[in-house]
Amino acid sequence: MPMPKRGAALAVVLLGGLVSAGCGGASSSVAAQTPGEGDLPGIDTTGFTSRERHELGQYAAELASPCAEVAVPLDKCLTERRSCSACLPAAKLIAHAVRNGLAWEQIRDLYKQRFDSSSLPSIALEGSPSRGPESAPVVLVEFADFECPFCQKLAPELDALYGKHSGELRFVYKFLPLPMHPHGEPAARAAIAAQMQGRFWPMHHLLFANGQHLEQPDLETYAKTIGLDVERFRADMASAAATARLDTDRKLADKLGIKGTPSIYINSRAYDSKVDIEEWVEDDIGVAGKGAR
Repeated sequence: MPMPKRGAALAVVLLGGLVSAGCGGASSSVAAQTPGEGDLPGIDTTGFTSRERHELGQYAAELASPCAEVAVPLDKCLTERRSCSACLPAAKLIAHAVRNGLAWEQIRDLYKQRFDSSSLPSIALEGSPSRGPESAPVVLVEFADFECPFCQKLAPELDALYGKHSGELRFVYKFLPLPMHPHGEPAARAAIAAQMQGRFWPMHHLLFANGQHLEQPDLETYAKTIGLDVERFRADMASAAATARLDTDRKLADKLGIKGTPSIYINSRAYDSKVDIEEWVEDDIGVAGKGAR
């Protein structure tokens, strides 16, 4: 993927529910069907029109089970109660997409992005600040900029998500200050310096909560607030180690083709705001609890 100029990415912060990626629906070849047809076990189709039920049934018949070892269409995986624990979350994804008016091509691409494990990127976590157990079944990686207003809006929502699933979710932070934000890099360096004294997350919270106040005196005030050695803090901000951390995360962002902030990966899959993030995380936790896909 070519690397366009980075900018703030709005779509990823739409966490309250699904958003329509377009006003298209299914192709005109999809005919109406009587109510009840196209229903799938475990999927609530209350309120679906006959057309939507037909689309749901058609798509579930065309898409393969998310589990490679269960080589049947998705609808058959559900009706025959096959062993693939990801089939129900996959069908729920399609049902939500149909109700939100996504076209077949959009649904197919979303399904592949959400459930295809054949070409997941490698995301190195070593050295990055993280919280949650290393053995957690779900790893959420965020590339963010402390001066980015969308990252600032997202931060409390991710905190709430982590708080709800802290025993089963590992949250990893990657530094991606954008050139368009003059205070983004100093704030990132402040967070890295705080990490060097074991206080990254308190600094993380202060930086996002005070995103309009990121001048050097502000950063030093936050350092004092969380009990850092301020002289060491200043030196660590300007250190080669801080520069190396920024360079490492920027190179990884370039490799992944990241366009802006915030950008989120959940178990190495790029998060798509057309899916509710909490539902995505909970589905992955559920699948892990029932065995690997």
